[in-house]
This record gives sequence, C-alpha cells and structure tokens, in this order.
Amino acid sequence: MTQTTIDPRWQDSHGWPHWLGFSAFLLASGFLIFMAGALVVLERLPPYPLFKSAHQAGHALLNQISGYRDPVDTDLWADARRADRGVTIHNAAKAYQGYTLYTSGHDSAAFLVDMDGTVMHTWRVPFSAVWDESSAVAKPRPDPLIYFRNAYLFPNGDLLALYEGAGDTPYGFGLVKLDKDSNVIWKYLERAHHDVEVGSDGRIYVLTHRIKTEPIKGAHHLEMPLIEDFLVILSPNGKVEKEISLLEAQVRSPAFSRFLEWLPAFAQQDPQHANAVEPMEADAAVNFPFAEPGTVLLSFRSTSLIVALDPETENFVWGTKGPWALQHDPDLLPNGHILLFDNLGDLGPSGTSRVLEFDPETHKITWSYGGTREQPFESNVRSEQQRLPNGNTFVTESDGGRLFEVTKDGEIVWEYINPVRAGDHDGRIPIVCGGQRFAPGELENFFAAK
Repeated sequence: MTQTTIDPRWQDSHGWPHWLGFSAFLLASGFLIFMAGALVVLERLPPYPLFKSAHQAGHALLNQISGYRDPVDTDLWADARRADRGVTIHNAAKAYQGYTLYTSGHDSAAFLVDMDGTVMHTWRVPFSAVWDESSAVAKPRPDPLIYFRNAYLFPNGDLLALYEGAGDTPYGFGLVKLDKDSNVIWKYLERAHHDVEVGSDGRIYVLTHRIKTEPIKGAHHLEMPLIEDFLVILSPNGKVEKEISLLEAQVRSPAFSRFLEWLPAFAQQDPQHANAVEPMEADAAVNFPFAEPGTVLLSFRSTSLIVALDPETENFVWGTKGPWALQHDPDLLPNGHILLFDNLGDLGPSGTSRVLEFDPETHKITWSYGGTREQPFESNVRSEQQRLPNGNTFVTESDGGRLFEVTKDGEIVWEYINPVRAGDHDGRIPIVCGGQRFAPGELENFFAAK
C-alpha cells in the first residue's frame, strides 16, 4: 500500500503542514476583520462613513460602466404599451386649441406640435456643445444619455432648457437659455434638475443639488454622504441672486424636521428629492390662506411632502401630506386649491397614478382623474399636469410616453403618443418628461418672427 508522507520542510514544529497553519491564520484573521467590519457598519463607528462613501461611489461607477451604455436600457425609455403614434384623439369641440411643447427622454431637445401632431418647431442643443470647465459636472455622460428634463417657453421663442443625465449621481447637469434658433444666450452649469419656473418679474426659480459630506447641525441622525437640495433664484440674465439649502431650511423647522427622522429606506441618501418649484403669484396667493405672494411652493418626493417656503426668511411657512404618494408638480390654482400628479397613490384597477385637486384648508379632494380599465393611467416617476383655461386638465404621463387632455367628467379629448421607438420590434418608447399647452395668441410673437 502506498503511504502518503509530508516533506518535513513543509511541516511546523507540531507536524502540521505550514500551508495548513497559514490557511488557518488567514481564516481566523478574515473572521476577525469581518466581525470588526460588521461592528463598524452596525454601530456606525469610524471609518463607517468612509466605507460607505467608497461603496456608493463604486456602485455608481459600476452602474455607469455596465448598466448605462445603451440609452434604451435606461429609465429614459419604457416598454411601449401601444403601437399608436402621434395624435390618436382630437375632439375639436371640447379640446383647448393651441400648441403643445414637450420634451422627450431620447434627445436634448424640445418639440412644439400643433393639434394634429405636426412638429412646428424644434429646439436642440447637445450638452457637449454647452459644457465647459466651469461646469459642476466634471465628466458628463455621453450625449445620448443626456436629455432635456424640462423646458420653459417664452412668447418670443426663447427657451429655458434643463439638462439631466442618466446613470449619474447627482443627475442634474445644468440650465441654458436658447433663442428660437437654438443659439445659447446664457448657461448656468450647476447641477440644476427637475423643474424651472419664471416669476412675473422675470426672475428664474430652479432646483439644484450636490453631494453633502459634512453633518448638519441639529440633524446628526442623517447619514452622510447624501444629496442636498437647493432652491436657486436667478436674475433674468442667469445670474445667481439667492441660493437656499432646502435641507437646512427643513431642519430649522420643528414641524417639518421630524419627517427627516422617518425616512423610508430608499430615501436615506436622498432625504428630500425636491422635484417641483413654483413661485406664488398674487392672483393665486390671494386665495391661498397660508402664504403671501413671493412664497415658493415645493414638492419633496421622498416623504410625499408639499411645503411653502418664504425666500426672505428661508423658513417653511406651510406644509402638508395627504392621500398621495411620491407626487410631482403641485400647482397652486387661482381658487386657492392645489393640483398635483399623484404617482403611486391610486390603488384602483386602472393603474397606480392619478391627478388630484384638493383644498389645502380642508384637505378635501375636489376633483381627480385616475384613468379607466379601457384607458389605464400609470407613471411611477416624473409626470406633471396643467389646468387649462377651459377647465380641462392637460396631463403628461411620462412612463407611457403620452400627453393627453381630459375634461372634468373624465373624457379624453386629445391624446398624443410619443412617435419615437427603439429596441427589439420597436418595443421601447422614450418617456415624455414635460408637456405644456399654449394658446395660439401666447406665441404670436414667436410665429411672427419665424
């Protein structure tokens, strides 16, 4: 019988193989390191923030390298629910006649279409054409992964366009003002995101965000790093007049800071996720009992919270939650009510989303639209709405790639489906990010200059 022996040169003084002892040492060391690491993470001991930052940075980088090469695979595209393209419904007797401006996830562009869906004008500038070394985005995503999230159209055809990038954190890339021929008038290359609005005095209201690593006084329970949101007020020519940390404003407000202690798991590093800004004009604020003209209405998606901020004192003066979830685009109506897009608050059979109008004094829902079984309505992210002068509501259903106008009775009187397709069998449709209806008279100066 053959006997296996071990060369003495590979044995220790107890007769054990050296490699076995070394392996045992490695296993024991690894176990101790694992237990120490677990203690660091569970007890949030130093250097937990460093480990966490490195993990998050590595995860974001891995996503950029592996998960965001093909734009069609990002959340800028969704599965096409229908084969229809362009205008599918147009009830001329009931629809509010005019032009529709919209932005799409497939391009850094804004499109103006008539009631038949004919493209009347396009504004288009890739981010690479406006980026320079002053930008807060040191290494932008490739142009196919950058799009106009939202746009604001002036009567003369000038356009404010908001850039966002897929697969980046933070994802806000900047704001530009273009003329009607897509020439850049000025640019603001901080990390602007989500929404841009213009007050009656011409001042521009925009949201920005950046990574914060230093703890906030009075909110040490918030784990760093996190995304901090800001309200920035720009002059009409794009110069910064004021910047307000929305996170610090919330921490200073006892009635609202408690919402930062009850954050859901998905919002730990994005505690507010501000997604809408609207300056209150006098005609609306006169019927809004909680604020004065100049107050700014804001939406925080992470906590389903709507607040009103006084830019002078930098404090919240009002806020509310309600029967909505992860909402977008609260609009203050002339009657003092608020209209918003409720992304995930509808549990009915026709989809997860709905548009709500409610009275902020009584919290009574005075109108809603949530789709039907035949025309389901669902957009988990983005989306917005606009109350039209004829009483109808114009809706942007982002995930569906759809714009539509609906009456108070729930009848769809105009519908437009994004005509762009990609992917296998044209099965993917770009999201529609923002949409707005204009009466012909609002753009007569623009068309006269064309």
